[in-house]
Amino acid sequence: MTRFLRFALPLALALPLAAAAQQSPQITPNYKDADLGQVIEAVSQVTGKNFIVDPRVRAQVTMLSNTPMGPDAFYEAFLAILQVHGFVAVPSGSVIKILPDATARQLPANDLPDQISATSDQIVTQVIQVRNVSAAQLVPILRPLIPQYGHLAAYPSANMLIISDRAANVNRMMRIISRIDRSGDGDIEVIRLEHASATEIVRVVNSLSAAQGADASSSARIVADERTNSVLVGGEASQRLRFRTLIAHLDTPLETGGDTQVRYLRYADAEKLAAKLKEQALTGGPAQPGQAAAGGAADRAVTIWADPETNALVITAPPKTMRSLMDVIDRLDIRRAQVLIESMLVEVSRDASRDLGVNWVVDGSGDNFLVGLFNTPIAGTSIFDIAQGLDDPSGVTAAPGGLTIGGGRRKDTGTNFAAILRALSNDGDTNVVSMPSVVTLDNEEAQIKVAQEVPYKTGSFTTPVAGGTNGPNPFTTIERKEVGNILKITPQITDENTILLKIEQEASGISVAATAVAGDLVTNKRTITTRVLVDDGGMIVLGGLIEDRLTESEQRVPLLGRIPLLGNLFKVRNTQKTKTNLMVFIRPRVLRTAEQAAIETNAKYNYLRNQQLEQNGGKVKLMPGEARPTLPALIGPTAPSTAPAPPSQDVATEPEDPGA
Repeated sequence: MTRFLRFALPLALALPLAAAAQQSPQITPNYKDADLGQVIEAVSQVTGKNFIVDPRVRAQVTMLSNTPMGPDAFYEAFLAILQVHGFVAVPSGSVIKILPDATARQLPANDLPDQISATSDQIVTQVIQVRNVSAAQLVPILRPLIPQYGHLAAYPSANMLIISDRAANVNRMMRIISRIDRSGDGDIEVIRLEHASATEIVRVVNSLSAAQGADASSSARIVADERTNSVLVGGEASQRLRFRTLIAHLDTPLETGGDTQVRYLRYADAEKLAAKLKEQALTGGPAQPGQAAAGGAADRAVTIWADPETNALVITAPPKTMRSLMDVIDRLDIRRAQVLIESMLVEVSRDASRDLGVNWVVDGSGDNFLVGLFNTPIAGTSIFDIAQGLDDPSGVTAAPGGLTIGGGRRKDTGTNFAAILRALSNDGDTNVVSMPSVVTLDNEEAQIKVAQEVPYKTGSFTTPVAGGTNGPNPFTTIERKEVGNILKITPQITDENTILLKIEQEASGISVAATAVAGDLVTNKRTITTRVLVDDGGMIVLGGLIEDRLTESEQRVPLLGRIPLLGNLFKVRNTQKTKTNLMVFIRPRVLRTAEQAAIETNAKYNYLRNQQLEQNGGKVKLMPGEARPTLPALIGPTAPSTAPAPPSQDVATEPEDPGA
């Protein structure tokens, strides 16, 4: 048996009783399966009251509290403990008797207890003067509302009721009797409701009458008036009294206080939720296109508005509608799970090309008469391009790659000729690992974009000047396009611990080889749009491309190009082989709690911080007194003792290039 009792002022119990009363010590009682006798002893020490305990008073009690309370509040809590376990505290002079509540009505109590709190659990006795109805008729009607240990009796000669019970229930009975004890001698009584709905009250009362099999000839008639929220009761006087008592008991305020409530939301958006609740309350549910509203009953007494500053809803509605709305809010205002989504795009490609060929030209004997010509570009360069570069070196913007061997004769007399042999070999390897990741709420679209704004030439023109000629400076227009990794995704967590993903994945980059040949920017783009189902923490391949391409071309002079060996002087050959392996993977993980989100965040945070610390030992080259900028260390209970690298980083063999 364990007993816990914590005091805000530990020395308060050691002080004299008078000093303790002056200081009003604040205590925080906590008991778990403690003996009731020990609790009584503690209450006596704190409050200064004297107790006499009946030998039958035995129980193991539990009381948990996190809020400090004074001696009076502690005593009220003690009375509540006694009530829960079927005991009662009865004052008797300077002492208080602790007895089983079965004998409480036979013992003295506080008569006419004006000084007792209306919510107290003390046993009190109250005498009520009834003026408009018979007190004897009220006894069988009110008796079910009194517990077994309580007492309810009528004094017919004075038309009085005597009630002995706990103060809280006696106060409730007085309110009910006050509602009943009203003049109503006519055959029809109008009962105006203050808290309940007239329609709902009539439904409940009629259901009760039908269940009891009441005779229609002797039963009272009860009708609801929705406009005034009143109940009309007709029939014999005793039956009207019975229904009036029952209606007064049902027409009680809500525990939270009235028809207007302020509900502070924790996770949902008040403005968005208010619009949906208005539709629910005013139309009975969302209507389908072209159909009437579900339920067909609009409750115009309902008002709902949102307060954005406090993210709260202010709702005014009848009790039944209020309970329905609060149930909807309870189900919608919940902590939504988050999803960490890691996308992995891996591309391994190899490009190889070979160009080999001969160009030549032969003219006449000094009269520039062209005899023969074989001019085909080899790796983008022809014999005329080289000739123009020799005549005007200023026009050469870039030297041709590969091996170029040429020769010829140029004289005023005789036959002139020129010939070049070009050979070019081009090899390229690409290994790209792009790993964008994003965290989003369940059923919320997220987008992560790691890209560059690349300028693309769209056109050019010159500005006319005086005389109708074009200006010397052309004007070029460009368009900037995003090149990089773009991930747009919407996760939906199912009941089977799986995740439905709606994915739009784009990975683009500038092709270096194609750009060099075409003279302008060429973009490689890989796009996937799909919907997949993945287990929590599992990995799935979204798609990919495995391509092995071989292109061979040959240009030659007819007939001469087919001569063995000698035919190589009359042909140009090109071979290009491309092999591409591209795969896109995705791995979602559900983060249901704040701890799971903190673990993922801390792991990636510490991984980046360790990368910073490993760069030159955290020092700045050539500046011994300067420190390298570094993320601060995590401090607090959320910081793990060790920070392993994120699992997704294990496959990254090279740094990610946003433009790759």
